[in-house]
Amino acid sequence: MKDVGDLPEAIQRKYEVLNWRNALAVLSTVHEEHFLEILDVLGGFRLLHGQLAVGGGNKSLMARFIDVELTSRGWVEKSFDTRIVVDGHERLSPTHKVDCFKGKIALEMEWNNKDPFFDRDLNNFRLLFDLHVIDVGVIVTRTTALQRVLEGVGRAKTTFGMATTHTDKLYPKIAGGGAGGCPVLVFGIKPEAYEDDR
Repeated sequence: MKDVGDLPEAIQRKYEVLNWRNALAVLSTVHEEHFLEILDVLGGFRLLHGQLAVGGGNKSLMARFIDVELTSRGWVEKSFDTRIVVDGHERLSPTHKVDCFKGKIALEMEWNNKDPFFDRDLNNFRLLFDLHVIDVGVIVTRTTALQRVLEGVGRAKTTFGMATTHTDKLYPKIAGGGAGGCPVLVFGIKPEAYEDDR
């Protein structure tokens, strides 16, 4: 797969996909097995009214679904011990934990955090890519267009504000070089993914 149009129809229907620096080609050729796991999990994802109507606490029900499904396939939350040594002087170069990691792929789920979390994720991708720890970063978030669905649920103004994580906040950060040379694939959850299960 080299183009977004090569993705399964179910993925294209539910997600707006940004393919930055040939991330799709890297995933589908170098990491095909792990990429198929991501597509399988995202293809099975359902954005239900019942999930949106309740608060998620530390992690939303949507993020928990993706975490649990990927964990069952061997993905792990991962911290990295990174250090820089210059002329014998060592400095810690800390990174933050990656939500899901497997086979040199880092995946972050940003459903409803403040938008600076994107800066943190992209910087982490950049550092880990430069250190040859990852080949590609993946972010799953919501599209800005999903806001109208969230408003219909009644929690948008109090919970899903415009200063939270969504694609209109993410894309300029990627285009501005936030991930450095790291290929990034973004799956933005579209309104078409919503199902009213009331």
